[in-house]
Amino acid sequence: MPNIKIFSGSSHPDLSQKIADRLGLELGKVVTKKFSNQETCVEIGESVRGEDVYIVQSGCGEINDNLMELLIMINACKIASASRVTAVIPCFPYARQDKKDKVGSRAPISAKLVANMLSVAGADHIITMDLHASQIQGFFDIPVDNLYAEPAVLKWIKENINEWKNCTIVSPDAGGAKRVTSIADRLNVDFALIHKERKKANEVDRMVLVGDVKDRVAILVDDMADTCGTVCHAADKLVSAGATKVYAILTHGIFSGPAISRINNANFEAVVVTNTIPQEDKIKHCNKIQVIDISMILAEAIRRTHNGESVSYLFSHVPL
Repeated sequence: MPNIKIFSGSSHPDLSQKIADRLGLELGKVVTKKFSNQETCVEIGESVRGEDVYIVQSGCGEINDNLMELLIMINACKIASASRVTAVIPCFPYARQDKKDKVGSRAPISAKLVANMLSVAGADHIITMDLHASQIQGFFDIPVDNLYAEPAVLKWIKENINEWKNCTIVSPDAGGAKRVTSIADRLNVDFALIHKERKKANEVDRMVLVGDVKDRVAILVDDMADTCGTVCHAADKLVSAGATKVYAILTHGIFSGPAISRINNANFEAVVVTNTIPQEDKIKHCNKIQVIDISMILAEAIRRTHNGESVSYLFSHVPL
């Protein structure tokens, strides 16, 4: 493909390489280093004048450093006369800080701040996946393509769960009901949801199951799992409600703090995540984690964007 350059940030070089291989391109030359005072320095090692530039950087690992690196890379390409700069952000950072949660709260809306920072740095377009709240697209005044892991999830369920026709898709909280009903409709199965009451962030107080999972396979679906308190509690609830097996399918497997030990001790057949976040280290410590590769979805979105085609095909199909 002419006039296109793909650069990788340092958060997820493996995914960037898969995307480049899929498109038959070489990753662009870029050197990122830190000065002794921990300032980030980025040098783009080739001309981007007049090029359509894509920068792949996920919101994971050292999130603040990686976000700053992305902003600097966008700006470096923009002031080097790139014709268009697209930030490909598989897992959008600060996506959970998307509203003031309590009346009169002094909480920040950090997702909006990140949107402003990306725009001011010079991004012309954003490609991301399974935003925590799809309204985040409205925080931007530039085009945002929010892709979905759903087609890849449906494919995985049909290929790996023999009893999928007798399953119930379960949302671990009321907020994910829309996501779960969409998957349940496309599989033509029932859905359920778990209502949870939180005392404070990352701590769940009590849970109530709404729906029936008795003598069925239960598949928990959510957009992300961080400390895994919610999904592990939910798995216990489903088993006590009579589910024969419990799977968890999560787009972004953050797995921080006690997550891995919780998964190891929980009643899961498998915990399935996509590779929007690197999972190699986690798999070494937990054999229940399985990974769906979504590089082809991002690569196809880049190809279609570059050629001026619609990406809406990807909302319901996995590229071959």
